[in-house]
Amino acid sequence: MTRKSKRLTLIFGALAALGLALALVLFALRENIVFFRTPSEVVEKQLPAGTRLRIGGLVKPGSFVKGADGEARFVVTDKAHDVPVSFVGLLPDLFREGQGVVAEGVIAPEGGFRADNVLAKHDERYMPREVADALKKQGVWQGEKK
Repeated sequence: MTRKSKRLTLIFGALAALGLALALVLFALRENIVFFRTPSEVVEKQLPAGTRLRIGGLVKPGSFVKGADGEARFVVTDKAHDVPVSFVGLLPDLFREGQGVVAEGVIAPEGGFRADNVLAKHDERYMPREVADALKKQGVWQGEKK
């Protein structure tokens, strides 16, 4: 084997090892990649059941119902489309109707969204950036009042 062919073999071997390492990292992280969607995007794209994502918007006034079995049901809206959400667990203390919310979970087979994590706003003016950007894009953003 000549010196040139040894170098080429070493370079191709290093590239193959780098490619394999990158593929393993992406494979390991695929479970942790969660995309943010608005209710309009969820309805329009007709995502299949079992799709994992974050949905954000406002909790529709009058939609919150707490069941006897501990299941909370509410509707997340962006004023254009509504998505019903079910959640079993403790809701954040600041969770209210008409407030910004981000729910992480999966599209349910029977329709709607089954959340396993719900995040609410922190204070009077806070809204998750993705939710605020989506509401601004649709022209329903109220904005800060100074």
